[in-house]
Amino acid sequence: MKCLFLVFGLFLASMGYARQVLSPNKKIKVVVEMHPAGQKGLGQAYFKVLYKNRDAYVEVLPSSPLGIFRADQQFVSNLKLIGESKPVAVHDKYEMLIGKRKLCENFGTEKTFSYQNASKQPLDVTFRVYNNGIAFRYTFPNRSDSVLSITDEATGYVIPKGSARWMQPFDKSYEKFYPFNNGANEEKNAGDWAYPALYKVNSQPLWVLISEADITRQNCAARLNYKQGTNLYKVAYPPANKNWNGGVISGLPWKSQWHVMMLGSLSDLVESTLITDVSEPATFTDTKWIEPGSVAWVYWANNHGSKDYQKVKEYIDLAAKMNWPYVLIDWEWDVMSNGGTVTDAVNYAKSKGIKTLLWYNSGTDWLDPTPADRLLTHEKREKEFTWLNNIGVSGIKVDFFGGDQQEMMKYYMDILEDAAKHKLLVNFHGATVPRGWARTYPNLMSTEAVYGAEWYNNAGVLTDMAASHNTTLPFTRNIVGPMDYTPVTFSNSQHEHKTSYAHELALAVVFESGLQHFADKPAAYYDLADAPRKFLMGFPTTWDETKLIDGYPGEMVVIARRKGKLWYVAGLNGKDTPQTLNLNFNFLGNSAYSFQIFKDGADTKTIASETISIKKSNILHIQCLSRGGFTGVISGK
Repeated sequence: MKCLFLVFGLFLASMGYARQVLSPNKKIKVVVEMHPAGQKGLGQAYFKVLYKNRDAYVEVLPSSPLGIFRADQQFVSNLKLIGESKPVAVHDKYEMLIGKRKLCENFGTEKTFSYQNASKQPLDVTFRVYNNGIAFRYTFPNRSDSVLSITDEATGYVIPKGSARWMQPFDKSYEKFYPFNNGANEEKNAGDWAYPALYKVNSQPLWVLISEADITRQNCAARLNYKQGTNLYKVAYPPANKNWNGGVISGLPWKSQWHVMMLGSLSDLVESTLITDVSEPATFTDTKWIEPGSVAWVYWANNHGSKDYQKVKEYIDLAAKMNWPYVLIDWEWDVMSNGGTVTDAVNYAKSKGIKTLLWYNSGTDWLDPTPADRLLTHEKREKEFTWLNNIGVSGIKVDFFGGDQQEMMKYYMDILEDAAKHKLLVNFHGATVPRGWARTYPNLMSTEAVYGAEWYNNAGVLTDMAASHNTTLPFTRNIVGPMDYTPVTFSNSQHEHKTSYAHELALAVVFESGLQHFADKPAAYYDLADAPRKFLMGFPTTWDETKLIDGYPGEMVVIARRKGKLWYVAGLNGKDTPQTLNLNFNFLGNSAYSFQIFKDGADTKTIASETISIKKSNILHIQCLSRGGFTGVISGK
């Protein structure tokens, strides 16, 4: 009898009837269905996602295609469902050295749907439906010594026309804005779009963030491609070029990356750790040597400053006076002069109790800035990293990567693994967006992949765009991993600031990064009033807990992060007009608290500070200047 029920169930599935997977809290439902093609019961698999809002399920993703292409055959329109696993509970609890919270925990339900194509070759699609989102991946489960080429995916996300969305036009360095888009201008929507992609479900207080995680050496990193008039954002692999044939080369079995969708309120998304939840655990357990922290950075105010030993000494002194554990010596340190070499600079830093980080050109894309081509092979890395250990360097910043191809993914991981063996921290610049490696490789402290404050050096765009951009990043780029924006700059570099000093100070809290590079000239920090200067001294870069208090992309954000018994709270006004930001304290306990707050003063270059008593039931209405903000620290009485 059980066999008859199974056969009947598979018959119904093949005729287009749906199967479903529910999250443990029953809020999220994934429906998997077949759309028959009319020949021999074969068809294409689709999925849709529903979210329980109050008492009814709301469709947050309409029926969207699944499927994958190999060079030898397709697994798209010629599929037959042949089996379905029982639902399996997923519970993961782990600690992170950096990120939104120290202790991460998530609950989900996993189910695998097994298909065959017309050639009876197997494909599994595994869904995990968590309490705050979903993840799914493809697997070719059979074993073979043959080397196969996985060329493309049919996977797509149907975003209904008119949906509000914030997406970044694809750029291999991921250094673009996330402009608001309602899908109205079809011509402009065509082309490639980068992860992560945020959209709001029409007429609902529900949000979705699409990204991917757990890239391995078997994968490339993907992007989204939109064809005019389709409403479909299709997963696409990096195209072929003169150095790359495109797609992925692998033996069998093979697993794709996890395709990730975070679902719920904006706070659900901002506080989510789903990207690391589905990523592989740490590849090594000895992490006592890994110490995140604040960094003094010479490049922003002195483009070629690392060539100048005297300039580097000024930033080492800055780090010492501000109680920041690190100094980053950027490009051209290999030709340092004016009284000393890089070894002299490292020794001077050690004499001040400061650790050093050194910049490297990855050697894959832009070979002019030096030092270049010292990391391209294992042998070169071993030689270089051994030298760094000998002189006492604590970490590296690697810049100018060349794209998202499979070979580039291998290169990232090779650097991380070799660096870990030599107990070196890593910061990637000119790089792909985070995809969960901070869990797998705990020595990865941060990644750029953002249009950050460095761009004040390069163009005048941030002058008018910074405030709106800064209030979009907490809901897009910074959700998926640490972000090396290089914040908290008060003076002007090549181009003018229009954000207020209080806005800039707040960026230290709003933007999460395991290494937080404070980028301004030393005098800009020394000249601050005592209270805001002391606020930055010894500033933490790791957090035990994160809470979104309020916000809307491009308009404003209010966020709180806990470090031990202290809460750091910050708000940004993303508008060109004054705005009142509301700060409630629902995240606090029932005790009495003291709140030292820094907010906009009479003008953009004045930070007003005061200390007030608060309790959980209070709500503060903080008036911000245009492009202004506030920040502060809450402590128990």
